Amino acid sequence: MNNQVKLGDFNRLRVVREVDFGVYLDGGDEDEILMPSRYVRQGLAVGDEVDVFVYLDQEERIVATTERPFVRVGEFACLRVAWVNKFGAFLDWGLMKDLFCPFGEQKKRMEVGSHHIVHVHIDEESYRIVASAKVEHFLSQEMPPYRMNEAVDLLVWQSTDMGYKVIIDNTYQGLVYANQVFRPIHIGERLRGYISRVRPDGKIDVMLQPAGRRQTIDFADTLTDYLLAHDGICPYGDKTPPEIIKEVFGVSKKTFKKAVGDLYRRHVIVIDPDGTHIKLSSSGT
Repeated sequence: MNNQVKLGDFNRLRVVREVDFGVYLDGGDEDEILMPSRYVRQGLAVGDEVDVFVYLDQEERIVATTERPFVRVGEFACLRVAWVNKFGAFLDWGLMKDLFCPFGEQKKRMEVGSHHIVHVHIDEESYRIVASAKVEHFLSQEMPPYRMNEAVDLLVWQSTDMGYKVIIDNTYQGLVYANQVFRPIHIGERLRGYISRVRPDGKIDVMLQPAGRRQTIDFADTLTDYLLAHDGICPYGDKTPPEIIKEVFGVSKKTFKKAVGDLYRRHVIVIDPDGTHIKLSSSGT
């Protein structure tokens, strides 16, 4: 395999010749990569370029497909076990050939239908694309470069007594504390998060809501949308229990009150004298 084509990733390749069973693409260094006819769009001709995913077929031959897998080499994902044999488990990653996870790369024996967080990589000995559930081996140990409140992409990895372990930007491990989770989240879910703190030892605390003023502004917009969708009336207010606010809006009572105060000062809403109801102001509509 030459250095110009990335195995287990997307590549833009040029059609060099047509055959009865598909087309061959230029892999560089005089290599040619077959794209079977089932993936060849009508009108594709020699000289055209096409975006393809390159991987190994059932016979371990390099092939190209226009299908889009759920994960690429070097990434983490939550995948379902499609079948199991005496060598390991085979995971559905959105392609015709399932992704192999050897028993030696499983934390516990995978069963058909179960879902697991795995890392996808190329095995150095066999040159096969494989998965490993030993996720921690593939996370960066370098000092994270993040700033407080920086937005990041999260993959929910594990549930613990403290909260949820997450994979940040496909690179680092982080933790979302249970008392900062205001809605149900699930293993394998992808979320937007915000850096709360990078500790001296490199461990990262993450929030699901932006901190401070930005969070207030974001939720103020959410509350306004709620009012517009409910005839301008919100049956919740200062005296509503925090657990109800959390259940309905997914934020803390503190965030709710700050957003209400912000909207009130901007004359977007009016508040009942007893503080139990909120209504859109005639000047704010």
